[in-house]
Amino acid sequence: MRCLCLLLCVLALFSSCKESEKDKIARLVEEWEGKEILFPARSVFTIQGKDTVNFSFVDADYKVVTYIDSVGCTSCKLQLPRWKQFMQEVDSTLNRPVPFAFYFHPKDMKELRYITCRDVFTYPVCFDEMDDFNRLNHFPGEMTFQTFLLDKDNKVVAIGNPVHNPKVKELYLKVLTGGEVVKAETPITKVIQDVESIAFGSFPQLEKQERKFTLTNTGQHVLV
Repeated sequence: MRCLCLLLCVLALFSSCKESEKDKIARLVEEWEGKEILFPARSVFTIQGKDTVNFSFVDADYKVVTYIDSVGCTSCKLQLPRWKQFMQEVDSTLNRPVPFAFYFHPKDMKELRYITCRDVFTYPVCFDEMDDFNRLNHFPGEMTFQTFLLDKDNKVVAIGNPVHNPKVKELYLKVLTGGEVVKAETPITKVIQDVESIAFGSFPQLEKQERKFTLTNTGQHVLV
């Protein structure tokens, strides 16, 4: 029953996707829900890539685990300020600690250290240079499906990135607070735009360009 509810909830989060994309999401949820996540025999956690710290999440009832690969814009994927905000919200909502395990496979260690320092991110992070975590589990290629809520047996209870999707965040909080996982109702509205396309032409790389367009909500629900 819980698996079905989780599947329906995640499908609802992406109700505006094409049918083929929804099928893909359903397949990934079915594949990973209840699956045990394996961890490297020795994971070294540091603060901003400098000071090694003792970090354990073995005995936790729940834990949030996220993996960031080396593809694309690292800073865009990390969203460390949002993670700090989410962790603070979890701490203030629950009467028990929930560990967050961050595994980053960096393409550039200097860049990753810089980002964690810039964003004042002082939570333990594993800089997994050999990509051992991913080699053990073969995570999906999509960033959306590289974050998991695990139970005390390291089995997947929910999948999705809570800092990139507010509905996934809501789902995580429901599970952590003991609430039932139910189908998320996402009302669909209608929107029209005043232009079909905007042409920027050619301009120097450092030159700032701005264009304005208007979205008008013509439906019966709130535009999110």
